[in-house]
Amino acid sequence: MTLRIANCSGFYGDRLSAAREMVEGGPIDVLTGDWLAELTMLILAGNRLKGRPGYAPTFLRQLEDVLGPCLDKSIKIVTNAGGLDPAGCAEAIHALAGRLGLSPTIAHITGDDLTGRPLDLTNADTGERLDATPLTANAYLGGRPIAAALSAGADVVVTGRVTDAALVTGPGIWRYGWGPGDLDPLAGSVVAGHIIECGCQATGGNYAFFQDVPDLAHCGFPLAELRPDGSAVITKHPGTGGLVSVGTVTAQLVYELGSPRYLGPDVVARFDTITLASDGPDRVLVSGVRGEPPPDTLKVAVNYLAGYRNTMTLVLTGLDMEAKVRAAEEALWARIPRDSFDQVDVTLADSGLLRITVMDADERRVGRAFSSAVVETGLASYPGFYALTPPGNASPYGVYWPVLIPASEVHPRIFLNGKELPQPAPASGDQAARRSTDTAQAPDDARAVRTSDATRVATAALAAEAASAGRAPSNPGAASDAHAAGEAPEGGGTGHAPGTLTAPGRWDGVRRSSAPVDSEQGSAHGAVRVPLGRIAGARSGDKGGNANLGVWTDTRERYDWLATYLTPDALRSLLPALEHHRIDRYELPNIKALNFVIHGLLGRGVAASPRMDPQAKALGEELRAREVDIPPHLRG
Repeated sequence: MTLRIANCSGFYGDRLSAAREMVEGGPIDVLTGDWLAELTMLILAGNRLKGRPGYAPTFLRQLEDVLGPCLDKSIKIVTNAGGLDPAGCAEAIHALAGRLGLSPTIAHITGDDLTGRPLDLTNADTGERLDATPLTANAYLGGRPIAAALSAGADVVVTGRVTDAALVTGPGIWRYGWGPGDLDPLAGSVVAGHIIECGCQATGGNYAFFQDVPDLAHCGFPLAELRPDGSAVITKHPGTGGLVSVGTVTAQLVYELGSPRYLGPDVVARFDTITLASDGPDRVLVSGVRGEPPPDTLKVAVNYLAGYRNTMTLVLTGLDMEAKVRAAEEALWARIPRDSFDQVDVTLADSGLLRITVMDADERRVGRAFSSAVVETGLASYPGFYALTPPGNASPYGVYWPVLIPASEVHPRIFLNGKELPQPAPASGDQAARRSTDTAQAPDDARAVRTSDATRVATAALAAEAASAGRAPSNPGAASDAHAAGEAPEGGGTGHAPGTLTAPGRWDGVRRSSAPVDSEQGSAHGAVRVPLGRIAGARSGDKGGNANLGVWTDTRERYDWLATYLTPDALRSLLPALEHHRIDRYELPNIKALNFVIHGLLGRGVAASPRMDPQAKALGEELRAREVDIPPHLRG
C-alpha cells in the first residue's frame, strides 16, 4: 500500500500546465504544490495592501483545469497557496467551483498569522533584536492540521504558512494514522516532502550534470509513493522528460539544508540516516530515515520594511579593468557623496558588469538623485562607458527576520466549507515528544509601517522572485541546532532508538587520509588538475542572509577524497568571496555529500541583498568550475 503524492508547483510562478499534467499523466492520490518562499510572503503583503489577493491567484488558474477530474478520481488537493489569506483563497475556490458546476468540500487552515501579536523579535540566526514593526509574521505550521482537514472529508485543503514538507507529512498522517511518537515514519515523510517540494529540481531541473538529463525542456514533475513506514519511492509519470536518479535526488536533498538535523514542527528528520537506492528507471527508493522529537518552538517568518534601494549597472570592457572601476566610482562620488547613503555596494562581476547599489531610509536620496548622477558621468568617465539600466526611482525593500515562538502559543484553526471545526485535543504524547528550546522575550516594537511604501514592495520583490525562477534552517526552529544536538565528527546512528541518535557529522579539522590538499602535494602524488565539477555535483541556495552549498559525489572513493580535501579553508581558497564569512561544514557520508552553510553571505536576505545572485543559486556552479588536484584514478 502506497500513497501517491504529486507536486505541481515549486514556487509562485511555476509552470501552469503542471497540475493538469500530473492529474492526466498517471495515477495519483494527492496533488500538492508549494507557492510560498520567504520572498513570496513579502510579495503577497504588498499585493494585499494594494487591494489585490493575499494568496497566489495562479493556483486558481491551475485548479480550473483539474478540479473536476480530481473530484471524479477522488484525488485530494493540498496547497499552501493561501499565503496570507487562506480564507480568501477558499472563498475564491468556492466561486470557481460554482462556475464549473462543482460542489467540492473545501477546508482552509489559519492560525499561522501572528501579525500584531507581541513576539520575541530576537533573530533566530544571529541573535540580534529587531527594532522595527513587522509587516508580516507567520508561524510555520506542521502536517497535523492538514491531516485533520482531510479526515473531516475535505477535497481541497488550503493553508497559509506551513513547512514545505507538511504538504506531504499531512496526507501521510491522514492515510496512515501516525501519532506523535511515530518519529521514523514522520521523518521519512519530511524527507519525501523536501525532495518533491521544489518541483522539477528533483527530476533533473537545475541539475549539475544536466547533459545527462533527457528532454529537459519537457521535464516532468515529481511524485512520491509514500509507504506506511515513511519510506518512499521518488518517481515521475512515464513519457515525461527529465530524470529521477540517485544523483538528482541527492542534489535536492542538499538544497537549502543546514545541519543534518532537519527541524520541523512534527519531527526532527535526520538527513544523515537517509539511504538512497535505485528502484528501476526513474525510480529512487528513499528509506532508513530516523526521527527525533520536534522542538517545543516554531519558527516565525517575520518581514519588515527596511528602506529604499536603487541599482545602476555599468559595463566595463578591455584593458585596465581595476583602473576603470576606480574612474567610474570617482566620477560618481564627486557628484553625490558615497557617505551620504546608509549602505553602498559596488561589485565588479567576472563578466565585466559593474553594479552600484545604494540603500537608505530616504527615498529621494536613493532615487533619481542617485541614478541621474550615474548617467551624468556618461561622457566624463572611463573609455567604453555604457550602462544597462536607465535612470529610475528607488524601490522599497523588505527584510526577512526569523524568530521563534513556543509551539504551545500557536493554535491552528480548521474551517470546513466556512464552518470552524472543533479544536482537536493534543495527540497522546504530543507535548512530551517535544524537545525544550530556550526562548527569550523582546520588547514590543514602536515604529509604524508606512502603508504606502509597503504596497510598493511587491513590484521589486516579484521581479526578484521571477529572476530566480550556518544555521540557515530550511525548516522551523533550526537555529543553533548543532549546539542543541552536540557535535561529533561522524553521524549515522541507524542503530539508535529515536531521541538518542548520534550527533550528525561535522568537520573536526582532523585529516583522515593522505589525499593531497594542494597542488604541491598533488604533484608529488602524480595528481591531475581538473575542474572539481568533473567529479562532483553541487547545488546552492538561500535561507535568510545565509547561503547553503551542498556538494556530492557518486562513489565512496571520491567522497572520501572530497571529505578530506574540501574543508572550510579550502572552500574559501577556491571561492575568495567567502573569505570573511563563517562557514559551517556538515558531513552526510550516507549520501556521499557535504553541506556548507556560509553565514551572512546574502546580507539581510534576498529582498535586501545587493548581490547579482541574491539567492546564491550559482554558488555551486562557481565552485565546480574551480580547478583542483585529484588522484588520477578518481578522474574516471
